[in-house]
Amino acid sequence: MTHPSGIPLFERFFRSAAGIKVDKNDLRRFQEFVDEQIDDFSIAGRDAAKWNGRDVIEPQDLPITKGVQELTREFAKLDEADEVRDLLRQQVRRPPSDVTFGEDTESVLVDLFGGMSIALGRTFRVIDPTSENPTTQDWDRAFALFKMLF
Repeated sequence: MTHPSGIPLFERFFRSAAGIKVDKNDLRRFQEFVDEQIDDFSIAGRDAAKWNGRDVIEPQDLPITKGVQELTREFAKLDEADEVRDLLRQQVRRPPSDVTFGEDTESVLVDLFGGMSIALGRTFRVIDPTSENPTTQDWDRAFALFKMLF
Protein backbone atom coordinates (compact mmCIF):
# COMPACT_ATOMS: atom_id res chain seq x y z
CA MET A 1 0.00 0.00 0.00
CA THR A 2 2.97 2.26 -0.50
CA HIS A 3 1.67 3.52 -3.83
CA PRO A 4 1.64 7.33 -3.44
CA SER A 5 -2.01 7.70 -4.42
CA GLY A 6 -2.99 5.16 -1.78
CA ILE A 7 -1.28 6.82 1.16
CA PRO A 8 -3.88 9.56 1.81
CA LEU A 9 -6.69 7.03 1.36
CA PHE A 10 -5.29 4.63 3.95
CA GLU A 11 -4.52 7.50 6.32
CA ARG A 12 -8.18 8.53 6.07
CA PHE A 13 -9.38 4.92 6.36
CA PHE A 14 -7.45 4.18 9.57
CA ARG A 15 -8.46 7.52 11.07
CA SER A 16 -12.13 6.83 10.28
CA ALA A 17 -12.19 3.12 11.22
CA ALA A 18 -9.93 3.11 14.27
CA GLY A 19 -9.10 6.67 15.27
CA ILE A 20 -5.38 6.25 14.61
CA LYS A 21 -2.86 8.12 12.50
CA VAL A 22 -0.65 6.16 10.14
CA ASP A 23 2.27 7.28 8.00
CA LYS A 24 4.14 5.86 5.02
CA ASN A 25 6.18 3.48 7.21
CA ASP A 26 2.99 2.18 8.81
CA LEU A 27 1.55 1.51 5.37
CA ARG A 28 4.59 -0.63 4.52
CA ARG A 29 3.92 -2.60 7.70
CA PHE A 30 0.26 -2.83 6.72
CA GLN A 31 1.31 -4.36 3.38
CA GLU A 32 3.31 -6.97 5.34
CA PHE A 33 0.24 -7.64 7.49
CA VAL A 34 -1.99 -8.20 4.46
CA ASP A 35 0.62 -10.44 2.83
CA GLU A 36 0.88 -12.58 5.98
CA GLN A 37 -2.88 -12.78 6.30
CA ILE A 38 -3.39 -13.84 2.67
CA ASP A 39 -0.90 -16.65 3.25
CA ASP A 40 -2.52 -17.72 6.52
CA PHE A 41 -6.06 -17.64 5.12
CA SER A 42 -4.93 -19.41 1.95
CA ILE A 43 -3.25 -22.27 3.78
CA ALA A 44 -6.12 -22.73 6.23
CA GLY A 45 -8.65 -22.55 3.39
CA ARG A 46 -6.67 -24.99 1.25
CA ASP A 47 -6.51 -27.47 4.12
CA ALA A 48 -10.25 -27.16 4.82
CA ALA A 49 -11.09 -27.59 1.13
CA LYS A 50 -8.91 -30.70 0.88
CA TRP A 51 -10.53 -32.07 4.02
CA ASN A 52 -13.88 -31.63 2.25
CA GLY A 53 -12.64 -33.33 -0.93
CA ARG A 54 -12.14 -30.18 -3.03
CA ASP A 55 -9.14 -28.52 -4.67
CA VAL A 56 -10.79 -25.10 -4.91
CA ILE A 57 -11.29 -22.95 -1.81
CA GLU A 58 -14.87 -21.85 -1.22
CA PRO A 59 -15.84 -19.04 1.22
CA GLN A 60 -16.90 -21.54 3.89
CA ASP A 61 -13.33 -22.93 3.90
CA LEU A 62 -11.87 -19.65 5.17
CA PRO A 63 -11.31 -19.34 8.93
CA ILE A 64 -13.58 -16.35 9.45
CA THR A 65 -14.68 -15.67 13.02
CA LYS A 66 -17.92 -14.00 14.05
CA GLY A 67 -15.99 -10.86 14.99
CA VAL A 68 -14.31 -10.66 11.59
CA GLN A 69 -17.68 -11.20 9.89
CA GLU A 70 -19.08 -8.24 11.82
CA LEU A 71 -16.07 -6.06 10.97
CA THR A 72 -16.37 -7.06 7.31
CA ARG A 73 -19.97 -5.84 7.29
CA GLU A 74 -18.87 -2.66 9.09
CA PHE A 75 -16.14 -2.13 6.49
CA ALA A 76 -18.74 -2.29 3.70
CA LYS A 77 -20.58 0.66 5.29
CA LEU A 78 -17.56 2.99 5.52
CA ASP A 79 -17.39 5.99 3.21
CA GLU A 80 -13.90 4.90 2.11
CA ALA A 81 -14.89 1.27 1.40
CA ASP A 82 -15.16 1.50 -2.40
CA GLU A 83 -11.82 3.28 -2.76
CA VAL A 84 -10.12 0.90 -0.32
CA ARG A 85 -11.56 -2.10 -2.18
CA ASP A 86 -10.14 -0.80 -5.47
CA LEU A 87 -6.71 -0.27 -3.95
CA LEU A 88 -6.71 -3.64 -2.19
CA ARG A 89 -7.63 -5.37 -5.48
CA GLN A 90 -4.55 -3.80 -7.06
CA GLN A 91 -2.16 -4.26 -4.15
CA VAL A 92 -2.98 -7.60 -2.52
CA ARG A 93 -0.55 -10.19 -3.80
CA ARG A 94 -1.68 -13.56 -5.00
CA PRO A 95 -1.81 -16.55 -2.66
CA PRO A 96 0.79 -19.34 -2.74
CA SER A 97 0.85 -21.27 -6.03
CA ASP A 98 -0.73 -24.40 -4.56
CA VAL A 99 -3.88 -22.48 -3.60
CA THR A 100 -6.89 -21.92 -5.87
CA PHE A 101 -9.71 -19.65 -4.81
CA GLY A 102 -13.19 -20.17 -6.23
CA GLU A 103 -14.97 -17.26 -7.90
CA ASP A 104 -17.18 -16.66 -4.85
CA THR A 105 -14.13 -16.71 -2.59
CA GLU A 106 -12.31 -14.18 -4.77
CA SER A 107 -15.28 -11.85 -4.45
CA VAL A 108 -15.30 -11.93 -0.62
CA LEU A 109 -11.54 -11.59 -0.09
CA VAL A 110 -11.33 -7.83 -0.54
CA ASP A 111 -14.09 -7.15 2.00
CA LEU A 112 -12.54 -9.75 4.30
CA PHE A 113 -9.26 -7.85 4.24
CA GLY A 114 -11.15 -4.61 4.79
CA GLY A 115 -12.63 -6.13 7.95
CA MET A 116 -9.23 -7.47 9.00
CA SER A 117 -7.80 -3.97 8.49
CA ILE A 118 -10.38 -2.51 10.86
CA ALA A 119 -9.49 -5.24 13.36
CA LEU A 120 -5.81 -4.36 13.03
CA GLY A 121 -6.44 -0.65 13.52
CA ARG A 122 -8.56 -1.24 16.59
CA THR A 123 -5.99 -3.66 17.99
CA PHE A 124 -3.61 -0.73 18.37
CA ARG A 125 -6.17 0.98 20.59
CA VAL A 126 -6.44 -2.17 22.72
CA ILE A 127 -2.65 -2.40 23.01
CA ASP A 128 -2.36 1.27 24.02
CA PRO A 129 -5.64 3.18 24.39
CA THR A 130 -3.81 6.53 24.61
CA SER A 131 -1.73 6.12 21.46
CA GLU A 132 -2.84 7.89 18.32
CA ASN A 133 0.10 6.77 16.18
CA PRO A 134 1.20 3.12 16.47
CA THR A 135 4.86 2.54 17.28
CA THR A 136 7.04 -0.22 15.88
CA GLN A 137 6.52 -2.08 19.15
CA ASP A 138 2.73 -1.73 18.75
CA TRP A 139 2.97 -3.22 15.24
CA ASP A 140 5.07 -6.11 16.54
CA ARG A 141 2.54 -6.81 19.28
CA ALA A 142 -0.39 -6.63 16.87
CA PHE A 143 1.34 -9.01 14.44
CA ALA A 144 2.02 -11.45 17.29
CA LEU A 145 -1.60 -11.29 18.41
CA PHE A 146 -2.97 -11.93 14.91
CA LYS A 147 -0.48 -14.77 14.42
CA MET A 148 -1.84 -16.46 17.54
CA LEU A 149 -5.49 -15.96 16.64
CA PHE A 150 -5.59 -16.58 12.90
